[in-house]
Amino acid sequence: MWVYLLASKKGGTLYVGGTNSLSRRVSEHRDGEGSEFAHKHRVFRLVYAEHHDDPDAAIAQEKRIKHWRRAWKIELIESSNPRWNDLYPMAHLD
Repeated sequence: MWVYLLASKKGGTLYVGGTNSLSRRVSEHRDGEGSEFAHKHRVFRLVYAEHHDDPDAAIAQEKRIKHWRRAWKIELIESSNPRWNDLYPMAHLD
């Protein structure tokens, strides 16, 4: 299972989600079939993703990140993706 963060742009609006198929879920967001929030705020850029073998651990991590301060989320993104590149092409590896 995957925990992921989408962004509208570098430093822009953030969205935290979880899914068992990262490529499918990001594609849904991009097609306007994801969350209403992501669609409304044009949050389509995959900037962070982490895989968990244990679905319960993934769900717990998603919930934790959702309650983090914005600065902590930005720090998490920039720890592995300092330029906020769109990782979606790599999402097809799941």
